Amino acid sequence: MKAHEAIYEGLLLLSAAILAAMLPQPAALKAPVVSAPKMAPVVAAPAAAPLFSPVTPVLQTKDTLRKTQIAPKPYEHIRTVVVSLPDRRLALVEDGQVKRVYAVAVGKASSPSPTGTFTILARVTNPTYYHDGKIVPPGPANPVGDRWMSLSKAGYGIHGTNAPRSIGRAASHGCIRMAQTDLEQLFAQIRTGDRVEILGERNEQTAALFGAPETPATPAASIVARNTAESSAPEASVAAAIPAGQ
Repeated sequence: MKAHEAIYEGLLLLSAAILAAMLPQPAALKAPVVSAPKMAPVVAAPAAAPLFSPVTPVLQTKDTLRKTQIAPKPYEHIRTVVVSLPDRRLALVEDGQVKRVYAVAVGKASSPSPTGTFTILARVTNPTYYHDGKIVPPGPANPVGDRWMSLSKAGYGIHGTNAPRSIGRAASHGCIRMAQTDLEQLFAQIRTGDRVEILGERNEQTAALFGAPETPATPAASIVARNTAESSAPEASVAAAIPAGQ
């Protein structure tokens, strides 16, 4: 009997297991289903730009080099005009070197040239002469010639003359007169702002520039008489905006 009971109990357990498997399971007993999280699409990062972009080699010719090179700043020459009243000479000194020396006419005793250091304020070609209501247009009769360089001393300048025989003498009303060709050469080399030194006495500088003083070949009395005759027409202003010449 015990054997039959054991078999019977086994069949009951098996039936219960099969029945339990066939019945729906409660929600609490079901294993939770976890869905995988949605992943953002992966975007590939752009490749880093190279530090130096490849450049196709260019054949460097003289023309391409000339175009790519930066032009150097033009050299600024330092110019000084030195006038020695006793020597009646003018020297153009550029970068410490004497470029040219010219004979000039300077102020006479009654209207001496100013001394000191000045600058060139203006450069005028073919100036018009104004003095005491008198107007002389550019031309051979113009008392200041065809070039005028005004100084920072009001009323004075370096200019030409219609009395070329006065060059080398104390004959002007204070301005510095030059011969036509000499004036054109100096005018072409001088710029506004250049320095002008007018010296009233000889010194080491004048000796180095002009040498020993020359002995006049004509008696002093003759020079004074000639200067008086040739300086009858005073220099005057050359334009309304330029100081009056003397």
